[in-house]
Amino acid sequence: MIKKISFNVIRCETQEELGRMAGEAAISTILAAIQERGQANIVMATGTAQYATLKYMIADTRIDWSKVVMFHLDEYIGIPGDHKASFRKFLTERFLDHVSPLKKTHLINGFEDADAEIEFLNEEISKHKIDLSLIGIGENGHIAFNDPPADFETESPFIKVALDDKCRMQQVGEGWFNDLDEVPTHAISMSVRHMLKTAKIIASIPDARKALPVSDTVNKAIDPWFPSTYIRKHHDCTLYVDAFSAELL
Repeated sequence: MIKKISFNVIRCETQEELGRMAGEAAISTILAAIQERGQANIVMATGTAQYATLKYMIADTRIDWSKVVMFHLDEYIGIPGDHKASFRKFLTERFLDHVSPLKKTHLINGFEDADAEIEFLNEEISKHKIDLSLIGIGENGHIAFNDPPADFETESPFIKVALDDKCRMQQVGEGWFNDLDEVPTHAISMSVRHMLKTAKIIASIPDARKALPVSDTVNKAIDPWFPSTYIRKHHDCTLYVDAFSAELL
């Protein structure tokens, strides 16, 4: 059963149902932008929470992907694009390889000159009004790689951030790295304020280990120590959760 809870939270029974609901909302947003302006500009997240949503999106045949410009949320600093934890590898293998070529794709390269990459990305994204951002929420409550205490003040679209140990251990737990020492300590991330400049935000958040951050997102005061609480300021943000991630609501 699908149930709408407070603060635009949609509770689904299974992760597959979550993917269908979030994916359909994303597709509808992209189609509407293309119909209105001839182009849709989107931001994509990565990670295991996105599997079901991406699976649904790539199976759909209604979108003309040649009219879509894509940015992505974040990337580690210091790992090559062929590393199994690379987010650009994730998006290539789980999304881009399964749809027709996009109008333009901006995959973050944090392996070479991170400062130059940030400067380039900030220049590029400033040319676009973002129609849709697909995001997740981390076990530590981060959005993108804005770990607590997150910077709620910067207006820069992309920034360099330090990763806390809870965030880094999540990456080990999900199997992307063998141990904590392998996980990079810094990343390039879209800033919190810039994420909220998008027209619509869809957050896919399955799994019991996300139950506490989901509850914090909905119930805690808006605070840099609980970064995901900031998305309550957005006018059109929906959290899609499954029975496990919603268990504390």
